Amino acid sequence: MKKEHVLISLRDLEFVSSLSRRKHFARAAEECGVSQPAFSMRIRKLEEKLDAAIVKRGNRFQGFTAEGEALVRHARKIVDDVKVMEQEFRSARGDITGTLSLGVIPTAVIFAARAVKLLRARYPGIKTSIQTATSLTIQQGLENGIYDAGLTYSEGVSEDLLRVEDVYKETYQLVIPEHLAPRKTGNVTWKEAAELPLSLLEPGMQNRRILDKVFSSLGLEPKVISENSEFLTSLILASEGLSATVVPNLMVDAFGSPQGAIALPLVEPVVNKDVSLATPLREPSLPTVYGLRQVLDLT
Repeated sequence: MKKEHVLISLRDLEFVSSLSRRKHFARAAEECGVSQPAFSMRIRKLEEKLDAAIVKRGNRFQGFTAEGEALVRHARKIVDDVKVMEQEFRSARGDITGTLSLGVIPTAVIFAARAVKLLRARYPGIKTSIQTATSLTIQQGLENGIYDAGLTYSEGVSEDLLRVEDVYKETYQLVIPEHLAPRKTGNVTWKEAAELPLSLLEPGMQNRRILDKVFSSLGLEPKVISENSEFLTSLILASEGLSATVVPNLMVDAFGSPQGAIALPLVEPVVNKDVSLATPLREPSLPTVYGLRQVLDLT
């Protein structure tokens, strides 16, 4: 008997691609806009169609089988190609439209907002989704398709897999309660900062690792009394007079100092860290990503 051809739909491939990104049935189902039972049934139906298991079975997602891994590789490429095709089709009249998913380290959120403002001014048909994440999460998200582009520290990004283009240098200021400040104007040294109660980002975040490296290189052990996942808590603590914090210059430029605190540039040494736009090495690139590179003067 002649063997029938197996027809795999684009929707099937979207489900597989989503599961490879999220590594969790419920989260993949949510991303695809269906219930978890419906998602699981779709995967089972696909396995029946292929006459092969593509997912390792267990109480939770345990990865793909060898056949599943092969399917994932093709699914990602096909889904990405369709996304590029749809954006190019909509952009054929000279206007770029579509959704741009942007992963951003916490210290680059203000730069990201300014870039999106420029992007929307030139291409009002682009919708943006900005998600703050660690530098490692951004790199992984770019590799598996969660993000279309990322704003992250240049250091440590794999240029074998991603295009990395420097966009600005991050420098730092100490936001400090007025009653703890060694002076009201001028600069403050890292040594002086280390002697104050500090509220910093969590140790697993790249910004915190940068600051720890600076303190360590100077033989200093900072007095950290609070560790947080974002800057807002640290700024509130500074406003309440409890602790000082180290923030990027861009944050002070955009919002100034919180009430009851002042900001002083950190010196001895002056620290600069490159922040870059990271995008997948894909040709052709998404029109939305090209539009972002345009407004950042990278084309």
